[in-house]
Amino acid sequence: MKKLAAALLTSAIALTAASMAQAGEIAVIVKTVNSTFWQNVQKGADAAMKAGGGGNTMTFQGPAAESAIADQVNMVENAVNRKVSGIVLAPSDPDALVPAVKKAWEARIPVVIIDSMLSKGSEQYYQSFLATDNKKAGELAAKALIDKVGTEGKIAVMSYVAGAGSEIGRVGGFTDYIKAHSKLTIVGPFYSQSQMATALNQTTDVLTANSDLKGIFGANEPTAIGMGRALKQSGKAGKVVAIGFDGNQDLQEFVKDGTLAAIAVQGSFQMGELGVQTVLKVMNKEKVEKFVDTGVVVVTKDNIAKPEARNVLY
Repeated sequence: MKKLAAALLTSAIALTAASMAQAGEIAVIVKTVNSTFWQNVQKGADAAMKAGGGGNTMTFQGPAAESAIADQVNMVENAVNRKVSGIVLAPSDPDALVPAVKKAWEARIPVVIIDSMLSKGSEQYYQSFLATDNKKAGELAAKALIDKVGTEGKIAVMSYVAGAGSEIGRVGGFTDYIKAHSKLTIVGPFYSQSQMATALNQTTDVLTANSDLKGIFGANEPTAIGMGRALKQSGKAGKVVAIGFDGNQDLQEFVKDGTLAAIAVQGSFQMGELGVQTVLKVMNKEKVEKFVDTGVVVVTKDNIAKPEARNVLY
């Protein structure tokens, strides 16, 4: 009996040690922590950890600004050096992050990419890519603008960080759709570096230089907020048709008061939640999809209170 009890105790200790060895840190590294979009991604990631973290811990990091690409590269490299169990990464630059992700792959650390793609040829270094289909989202924004302004005249594009994977798809999808389905002339794109104040100043300049502007598109959260504020300050709110992107409280208020005709809203919470769920699956040797579309909803004054909008707004 004593031998059996001792054997069981040894077995229990071995199992505990094994589970402790398996449990580790999941590093979630986003483009910046100074944005409600990424803070909502964190809420989703937290929810996934609470529901099924399996004894793992999570760290959440991002640079002070989306343009601080070198800082983000360092964060990924530091995560690899401290031997985390998995990484969820929203890369700020499609090329600059590849060597760091390759280091993770070489160290056998699973990586799940969210929001923005890495350069072609790097697919082997990560296990899954979860994002808005940004091309489709850009097309939806363009269609919403054409529906309001018609097919002739002048519109402006206020973008964020040139070359970011999400920006290439989103603004590319928008401009391609405009060119294919209208005779609208496009002014821009202008790049705010995801700084609200920069977007405000750029939009003010565009409105001053183009008194005949019929429409304008703000391609991410800080850019769209700056654009909305510029429209209000210049007295052009409701006169120039504006389409924004993402769905924080400021942008929701702009939709309600008519400053913005619509916002294309990504599933940011879902991105964080699915990102962590997916990396946990990879860590448990489960099969995952290579690409998952996390969806987008066009929110207007008509549907802002409805469930399909409430599920993505934050």
